[in-house]
Amino acid sequence: MTLQDVLGILHPAIAVAFVFPLIGVVSRAAWQVRQRRLAVANGQKSKIPPAVGPEHVEIGRWLTGSVVGVSLVALAFVLFVAKQNILDPKAWADKGSLLALQLAFFAVTIAAFVCLYRSTAKHWRAIFATLSGMGFTIISAQEGIYRRDQEWWVSHFYYGTIATLLMIFALSILPEIYRSKTWRNVHIAANIVALLLFIGLGFTGSRDLLELPLSWQRDFVFGNCNDATKTCTAPAPQPPTAPAPAGSN
Repeated sequence: MTLQDVLGILHPAIAVAFVFPLIGVVSRAAWQVRQRRLAVANGQKSKIPPAVGPEHVEIGRWLTGSVVGVSLVALAFVLFVAKQNILDPKAWADKGSLLALQLAFFAVTIAAFVCLYRSTAKHWRAIFATLSGMGFTIISAQEGIYRRDQEWWVSHFYYGTIATLLMIFALSILPEIYRSKTWRNVHIAANIVALLLFIGLGFTGSRDLLELPLSWQRDFVFGNCNDATKTCTAPAPQPPTAPAPAGSN
């Protein structure tokens, strides 16, 4: 594997090692929080400790940051490594302004997301959530990112984009769920949809890894394989090299 191939599996490696375990922990904690709330509402004594609530919130914040981070890693790889090498002076000579603009969107999106984490006032949370979501959406819309538009209903890109935006939204309304039952129900609904999308991401991500060749195989696979017919043809044979005339050294 080349360095480019190693960078290419960074996104799925982070997802498997960190994001999906957090999803399991957060889901279990969410179920415990709900069971405890129902028990208390019915006047029963719950065996679930009160600390499960704050733990659920804290791990949920970690999950949101992990999801946004791993999504930006995937987009950065496509835009700055797979599509064009950002360290190559030729890339800057050809599309320097576009690269600078894309880097600026990454910087603004990350900065807005960090501010969202630190904000407590409702209007600031709304502003930074909007900026984070807009920045992520604009980055996702850049040319060269494979979206699988012909099969959007099973697209890893669309599942990941919607799940990321839902996580940003859920983080922005987090303080409101303690003040309003309506916002709590919205929070639950958004996270249930996100959980279903995460399950879909597990399937679609595994499928996409099977379809992606190593960097040194791409010219052969993409140049000789037909997605519609699911067939590959042998490359055209190279013409034999004529032997050098005797005594031409």
